[in-house]
Amino acid sequence: MKDYKVGVIGATGMVGQRFLTILQDHPWFKVTTLAASSRSAGKTYREAVEGKWRLALPMPEKYADIVVKDAEADAEEIASSVDFVFCAVDMKKDEIRSLEEKYAKLECPVISNNSAHRFTPDVPMIVPEINPEHAAIIPFQRKRLGTKRGFVAVKSNCSLQSYVPALHPLRKYGLEKVLVCTYQAISGAGKTFESWPEMIDNVIPYIGGEEEKSEKEPLKLFGKIDEKKGIIVSAEEPAFTAQCLRVPVSDGHMAAVYASFKNLPENLDEVIADWNNYSGRAQELKLPHAPEHFLQYFTEDNRPQTKLDRDREGGMGVSIGRLRKDTQYDIKFVCLSHNTLRGAAGGAVLMAELLAAEGYMD
Repeated sequence: MKDYKVGVIGATGMVGQRFLTILQDHPWFKVTTLAASSRSAGKTYREAVEGKWRLALPMPEKYADIVVKDAEADAEEIASSVDFVFCAVDMKKDEIRSLEEKYAKLECPVISNNSAHRFTPDVPMIVPEINPEHAAIIPFQRKRLGTKRGFVAVKSNCSLQSYVPALHPLRKYGLEKVLVCTYQAISGAGKTFESWPEMIDNVIPYIGGEEEKSEKEPLKLFGKIDEKKGIIVSAEEPAFTAQCLRVPVSDGHMAAVYASFKNLPENLDEVIADWNNYSGRAQELKLPHAPEHFLQYFTEDNRPQTKLDRDREGGMGVSIGRLRKDTQYDIKFVCLSHNTLRGAAGGAVLMAELLAAEGYMD
């Protein structure tokens, strides 16, 4: 695999910081450019994040003296100096769409952690173990944008990474409807307990826009490419309903899932085997950040636990437990993923690895 020069747009925010801790020793991707808003532009990265570093891991020293560029004003310079960029900016959605398409039209692929393009019909939203085939929409997007290399690909909402991977191997049983309640960590809001003391000993039963994303985005992941129209058409089923709560946990999104099927096997050991034996394109390609065991079922009644299990497989695995039959749905279970690793920066890095391995970055 060739080496790629990479830029991180939005490098000073929590997800940008997470990108840098993940990428500091990456075998393929070398970060050469950091960009953020005009407030940080012209400062060294150390200066730009002084007093704002939000992760338990230390700031990677190798990036400390890189001078931060202006993500908007310096776009042409940035695009010409890297092979692709990761984007995790804090802006209005229409501004994000404009910025990401600007880079794409400058022939710089964009791997986005933002939600702005998730429902652009020709922008793939890829979880490599679930829908790697959606990368085939990229030539249609390039045709619309008038580009040869440039495109935008997005990562799905962080909370989906807990429950959609667990549902995906069970779709063969005719998945009909899903009720999910998510219990989401404060880092999903870019916060720590120091910056958000109101969350200590507290639960907030509302996360703006989260329930709509949780109900709609899985259907795009389960959708198919319409080659005549050059778009991804979302699946019509299963029907999802969601409730999302913010809980006093630093990292890790947990989900309680209820699901009904047309022909679920009577013996639930078959379902557990489906989970434990599942692997996808990421494992087939042995991508650097692909977890060896994507899904793991815990037999203990009190697992998975956020504190114990969120870092499984380097934070890239999904943990499942408490599978049992339900009185109103067919089954219920709980699942867990690390929201800033599998759910955010790590998921975007894995998607970039897939696209690089499949030739879309060339």
